[in-house]
Amino acid sequence: MSMSDPLGDMLTRIRNAQQANLPTTNCPWSNLRESVCAVLKDEGFIRGFKVVELDNNKKDLAIELKYDEGQAVI
Repeated sequence: MSMSDPLGDMLTRIRNAQQANLPTTNCPWSNLRESVCAVLKDEGFIRGFKVVELDNNKKDLAIELKYDEGQAVI
């Protein structure tokens, strides 16, 4: 299934994970998503991210979420 808004999907995954107080979230990898994660990290909105290789020749982004005194930074 193809997504019509992949960037919006990533941001929704981040928002949903922060509302559930999860330490990390995953989303499918793309150049655009990786670039946006780099900006979010540089601006201090997330702790970090890494590209995870999957066994079927695909990649995921593992995004480490950031909290301040229990509250989501974003």
